[in-house]
Amino acid sequence: MLNLIRETIVSYAFIERNFNLLKRYLSWEILFFSYSIVNALTIGLIMVGRGSSEDVLYLVIGALIWGFFSIMMREVSDAITWERWEGTIEYTFMAPIYRVTHLVGSCLFAILYGLLRTALVLAIMPLFFGEHIDLGNANWLTMSAIVLVSSLSFIGIGLMAAIFPLLSPEKGQAATGIIQSGLLLVSGIYYEIEVLPVWLQPISKISPATYTLKSIRAAVLDNASIESQMGNLLLLLVIGVLLIPFGFWVFHLGEKYAKRVGRLKRSG
Repeated sequence: MLNLIRETIVSYAFIERNFNLLKRYLSWEILFFSYSIVNALTIGLIMVGRGSSEDVLYLVIGALIWGFFSIMMREVSDAITWERWEGTIEYTFMAPIYRVTHLVGSCLFAILYGLLRTALVLAIMPLFFGEHIDLGNANWLTMSAIVLVSSLSFIGIGLMAAIFPLLSPEKGQAATGIIQSGLLLVSGIYYEIEVLPVWLQPISKISPATYTLKSIRAAVLDNASIESQMGNLLLLLVIGVLLIPFGFWVFHLGEKYAKRVGRLKRSG
């Protein structure tokens, strides 16, 4: 019990450290946050004057949810990049803590930071879209459940993506973007997956983002209940339960390789 309490405190220390790093580079975070707003606005404005309010909201939901999950995947991966920039990666990896403790803290920070950024963007959207953004019919309980459960899957993906900056300080972060681009293509973020080539559509079935977007849109546009989305919730839970330990295992293999070939001594 005492060991569990200790590891929980250590995990919180990593959350606090990452927030302190954000404060140190606050001007850059404001710049990136501004980009998130502009990106969501650009996507949503495509349908203003061309489609119904539901069409506008359809695109805005895609932009917001994809922004949230992109932040989560990137922040888990960036936990390694931060270590390289700060020159502390060797010390962190030699510290007398479990690697799970280190990564859980980074994952929890990613979730909290992603929720904060997405909530701020969502609060600003009505100022630009007015009557086109109507969330009065949204089922917030269903939305919260879907976001919480699906976060597990994207944390697992983020853990796997984190090995790229671990193995390559020069190109690793860019490689993480490749994974995000692949998910963006096949998951129906801004369009229905039926418009994809027939040979590509089966790949969308293994992307957690596909089921997340379907349920989120159902909750916002049709006031769908948790019961009606239980199938997607269970599927996302299974995917998350499988991906998180798999992600830890992949990261463990990457860490062992990086230590063996001396990659950790190279700071970015």
